[in-house]
Amino acid sequence: MFSRPACKVDSTENHDPRLVSQLTRNTFAMVLAGGRGSRLHQLTDWRSKPAVPFGGKFRIIDFTLSNCVNSGVRRVGVATQYKAQSLIRHLQLGWSFLDGRLGEFIEIMPAQQQVDESQWYQGTADAVFQNLREIRHAHPDYVLVLSGDHIYRMDYGRLLVGHVRCRADLSVACLEVPLEDARSFGAMQVDETGRIVDFEEKPAHPKPLPGQPDRALVSMGIYVFNARFLFEQLRRDADDPKSSHDFGRDVIPHCVRRYHSCAQNFNDSCVQDADKSVYWRDVGTLDAYWEANMDLVQVTPQLNLYDNKWPIWTWQPQEPPAKFVFDDDGRRGAAVDSMVAGGCIVSGAQVRRSVLFHGVRVHSYSQVEDSILLPEVQVGRHCVLKKCIVDRECVLPEGTQIGVDAAQDRARFYVTASGLTLVTRTMLGQDVEVIR
Repeated sequence: MFSRPACKVDSTENHDPRLVSQLTRNTFAMVLAGGRGSRLHQLTDWRSKPAVPFGGKFRIIDFTLSNCVNSGVRRVGVATQYKAQSLIRHLQLGWSFLDGRLGEFIEIMPAQQQVDESQWYQGTADAVFQNLREIRHAHPDYVLVLSGDHIYRMDYGRLLVGHVRCRADLSVACLEVPLEDARSFGAMQVDETGRIVDFEEKPAHPKPLPGQPDRALVSMGIYVFNARFLFEQLRRDADDPKSSHDFGRDVIPHCVRRYHSCAQNFNDSCVQDADKSVYWRDVGTLDAYWEANMDLVQVTPQLNLYDNKWPIWTWQPQEPPAKFVFDDDGRRGAAVDSMVAGGCIVSGAQVRRSVLFHGVRVHSYSQVEDSILLPEVQVGRHCVLKKCIVDRECVLPEGTQIGVDAAQDRARFYVTASGLTLVTRTMLGQDVEVIR
């Protein structure tokens, strides 16, 4: 672990709440939520990655937005692009509670070909650049640039305090990962004060931490900029014909070489139970998405969704409580080590180690194990589902078996190398009329 005495924010330290509230009040958060998430395969055929359901009732983007609201950062822009309608509908339904009369808002910023009519957002930096007019209108002192497709709980107020104490132009939130995993991130080197001295996006040969040859320090894709400094850097980057207009590839390396850029360790701002390690997940693959959901049904999961001091906000339909019916031998409605959302009916079926989103129906004599059933899935009688993800509104006919015969599954569905099966309405030959 690197030492940062000048910038460190001790999670046990009592901060002046007036300082934190002043920093968060004067901050604008830009959430980048336009990506497809192609490694999720057909799960993102009709929705962007931030709109993918997670944890029985949430969307992935809810975690970033909840961090903003809980931290007191309540001026937020959400840049959307790829198949954004599902995400836009969710934001309109669930995130319109902030009070505009108090200068609070979550504003949807879809790609509108604002700068050049021949192109959409060309990169993460370009997505912010094309919305500079709206950001300037808010007159912020600081701008948070956030990704809308990661699962974590973070107090951005502490992150801002660390940034101000470092007197930095730019701060990058970071965490330690195994050295081999660093190839998928922006890897960095820091000095003893926490100043970033080297930054490389997705390096083929990442450099290890001093004294820890098997660990590396990587960017979380979370940045704090002094507002005026950000405006200058985005204008410079936009005028550079050689730039790909991406924060990790272009803007951050340029700033690290020339300006005061500090690393802010996730340990200092993570909202996590004291007996657990820091939690941050990129659920960008089907296996990672499944594993993160399966962690939630453990007796003591790594991610605590039941912490009322740091709630995860969302929109959910008004549904009756979940119901379990029939108590006969061989026909008993039950769920064990599972999460079952409102509106679900488990009718004479067995559900084990699974996550059921709202409105799911599981009919008699069926077995569901180690699976994720998205909203309004219908499971007919005598079905067997093992280690699968079933997309919303799929109707599984009586006797369907998934996760039993790998060869049969590959002929109809998408199966990962680990044996996880993804099922969508298109694969079942069912019409896709309304995607939510």
